[in-house]
Amino acid sequence: MAIEADISAVRCDGVALRIERDGDRIYEGYHGFAERASGRALGEDSVFVAMSVGKQFINVLALAAVERGALSLWTQAGEILPAFAGSAWRGMTIAHILTHTSGVLSGVPPVPPEVLMDTARLAAFAAARGPESVPGERVNYSIIAAHAVLAEILRAVDGGSRDIRQILQEELFAPLGMHDTSLGPRADLLTRLCPVVARYDTPGMFDPRALEGFGSLVCAEGCAIPAGGYLTTLHDLSRFVRMLARGGELDGARLLSPAMLALCARNQTADRPNALFEYTRSQRGWQPWPAQLGLGFFVRGEALSPGPLGALNSAGTLCGWGAGSTAFWTDPHHRLSFSFLSTGLMEDSFHVQRLQRLSDIALSALAG
Repeated sequence: MAIEADISAVRCDGVALRIERDGDRIYEGYHGFAERASGRALGEDSVFVAMSVGKQFINVLALAAVERGALSLWTQAGEILPAFAGSAWRGMTIAHILTHTSGVLSGVPPVPPEVLMDTARLAAFAAARGPESVPGERVNYSIIAAHAVLAEILRAVDGGSRDIRQILQEELFAPLGMHDTSLGPRADLLTRLCPVVARYDTPGMFDPRALEGFGSLVCAEGCAIPAGGYLTTLHDLSRFVRMLARGGELDGARLLSPAMLALCARNQTADRPNALFEYTRSQRGWQPWPAQLGLGFFVRGEALSPGPLGALNSAGTLCGWGAGSTAFWTDPHHRLSFSFLSTGLMEDSFHVQRLQRLSDIALSALAG
């Protein structure tokens, strides 16, 4: 089995995987270690750092705000946040944030941890730094900063009385029954947490030690990094994915409309490449390929290319994935959904290759 081979070769430490058809489980497995060093096995109660899969959590809240009329896709950040009202940021919209074309700082911000884990301070830093490119012109995935800006926009249109952790808990996690998910640390989850350990040595998209440091930062008191600082379980992630697969509704809680999800599934970045993967040209010999970003999600699109989705996924597949370890997708044509959390991080170009391989294995066996 491909998963067991990766664990035996110490390319990763453990994998939790759930596959559903029409929202019903057809496979669930826990393989390998929650913590290899201690021999602790992975299980149903294991808690993971979600990494950038969490971007889709807050993206859904932004899309829900659009459907309520609190925002529009063309709302400019400067209309909500005065720090973005200057001429440098003119024209930067909610849609640009959701498609990673905003121009907001793409790399990990060079700020102290106390700024990185505070959305208001990090958004202010991003505003003062100015855009890396003209909003709308370039696809350059923002690893952390853009979603701090999005969090502050959501807080502002909410009235400012709730912090982003409360908004996520009350508007997303509680309605979906994601009882073991939080933004930042929660005492009952920390006791079951799988540590963030890298299983590669040379820098790729991220320096492996920096990723391990991020895993520690997520557990710091007061941490709120809405781009990826969540704790979750396979059960909870699969409930989020099931909501998407069922047209934006789960167990009576509707977050989005089918019409909005259909819009999200369209490739909004045409054939422009994602600058985040430029490093693979020299390190892996990969040529640039279309970013295939929809509205708030990665999408399959039509091109055959590297990425977290399989060649067999249909064009309308919605996807999220996170640094070296996490992913999900839901494929409406094949009526299949895939929720994936792992321990022992791979370098990201190898992680997306693993996801492609596992996705195609699942689709070849189960689609139809």
